[in-house]
Amino acid sequence: MAKDGSNSKPGPAGAKAKPHPKVSADGKTIRAPLTQNPHAIRDTREKVLEVAIGREVRAFRKKLGITVADLAVATDISLGMLSKIENGITSPSLTTLQALSRALGVPVTAFFRRFEEERSAVFVKAGEGLDVERRGTRAGHQYNLLGHIGSNTSGVVVEPYLITLTEDSDVFPTFQHEGMEFLYMLEGEVVYRHGSNLYPMKPGDSLFFDADAPHGPEQLTKLPMRYLSIICYPQGSAG
Repeated sequence: MAKDGSNSKPGPAGAKAKPHPKVSADGKTIRAPLTQNPHAIRDTREKVLEVAIGREVRAFRKKLGITVADLAVATDISLGMLSKIENGITSPSLTTLQALSRALGVPVTAFFRRFEEERSAVFVKAGEGLDVERRGTRAGHQYNLLGHIGSNTSGVVVEPYLITLTEDSDVFPTFQHEGMEFLYMLEGEVVYRHGSNLYPMKPGDSLFFDADAPHGPEQLTKLPMRYLSIICYPQGSAG
């Protein structure tokens, strides 16, 4: 799979941009560690808000390696009150939560992390995605929306599309929008442009890029063509 290079120039359709991985002294490739474990799970969520807050307060305090007495001094909250909060016996006021957040170095919202909340999921059977109108539709690109979740706790909107191009489709190399986009080729072949770079893509190839740069199919090499397009952008912005 070709990777983007900030100083590279567009080349012929068959040319691939070469990646530049970091290499150690013994010649082995150095892989950057993931910042998040994709298989990790959080502790069991609580149905009682006071208990959820108390467990978070205790967890953050222990992470800092301080005692309840230390936290009492830092927040000007009594030992008895802190004990009740950590044990989920009392419901702390917003002023108390603010004092705790400052002392523990976390946002107030962090105390509600374990509280049980409903999470949304969208299941779409094969062939039942929603046909939608996007800019590329006028160029013969068929967009099939595979799911959509609006307001959510992540602060990010994700739109997965199955895009189909046929003999009636035109190249449309000037898409440009906020967020990030991931493409995965399923069928056919295309030379895809991102900024000044060209990427010949076949089934199994993928491309992940900053969608603020002009991008789109440059050459429809083999039709029909289908690929997944997953667009991510912040909530509240125009995707």
